[in-house]
Amino acid sequence: MPVDVWALDTLAFSGLETRNVDSMLSMGNGTALGSRSGVRPGDPGLTVTLAGTTINCSAGVALVAYPGQGVYRAAFPSTVSPGTYTAAHATLNRIDLVYLRIWDNSVDASGLLKGDIVYLAGTASASPVAPTPAGTQIYVPLATISVLSVSNGGTASVSTAVRPYTVAPGGILPASSAPTGLYVGQYYDDGSGLLRWNGSNWRQVSPYTPLYQAQVSQPGSFTAAAFTDFPAVNWPPLTFTVPPSGLVWISIGGAVMNTNTSTASGWMAWRASGGVTEAASEANGLSTVGARTYATRRVLRSWTPGASVTLTPQYLFSTVGTLTTVTRADNGLLAVEPVATA
Repeated sequence: MPVDVWALDTLAFSGLETRNVDSMLSMGNGTALGSRSGVRPGDPGLTVTLAGTTINCSAGVALVAYPGQGVYRAAFPSTVSPGTYTAAHATLNRIDLVYLRIWDNSVDASGLLKGDIVYLAGTASASPVAPTPAGTQIYVPLATISVLSVSNGGTASVSTAVRPYTVAPGGILPASSAPTGLYVGQYYDDGSGLLRWNGSNWRQVSPYTPLYQAQVSQPGSFTAAAFTDFPAVNWPPLTFTVPPSGLVWISIGGAVMNTNTSTASGWMAWRASGGVTEAASEANGLSTVGARTYATRRVLRSWTPGASVTLTPQYLFSTVGTLTTVTRADNGLLAVEPVATA
């Protein structure tokens, strides 16, 4: 069985053989000899811009993969213009596509052997979508151009959201969705953090940023005998989204005092509302009786992933004495620490 080995003396390689060997240097897509097409992360090349109605694409490099053909490495040493975009429709919006095309006669019977930047106008519609190049074409999308109708102003704007990124094998891929060709130890960044494939799911490995809300001041007076919300001006609520793990550490701390009598009690706690409800109680608060306490209470909660939850700080005093010198709830801090996906 023939085997392509790069590079041995006296051996001659076809373009296909060379492209197949080049697949070893690019990120896989989960198929044998397959690769992921794209531009390099952090590379400003092949950026599409508009100068009036003229479309320009800056110099740059890209990798274009095609099933059974290995990978095509393309370089454009200077700015390229595929022309001007089609005039706006009178009443309907349109989305056009700009892409890098590889012309390979052995694949598309075009009679050409080259690469170029191509503009393809979309169809004006009440719900426009970007067009798909027809026929056997080896290409990678670079940008879409949204062209508003004349009745909507007739302006055009460029988005590069469609351009994929690719990296070397083992590289960290920035992408809005998980890559294919999974292997244990694979990483990608979805824009909110780093994820690692552990063989069965993607695990968030970069730390979540803790969220916190500090108390601003004490209220002008306290209400006795029931858990009461701190006015937002004194201690604002804290809203967050439950992470994919569903797990969050919640902490509340501060200085709570009630020396009105030897049995007078005081509490600082929180209540949850929104996607999850939980009342203030002994399960999520800190307290003192006839004294002063400086402490933090930290609890773990398992809630619905993706739920939007608002934590509202509360106080409870059995009786109330002189503000600050007898009855006090001050220097509070409410914090949320999301837990990474297991």
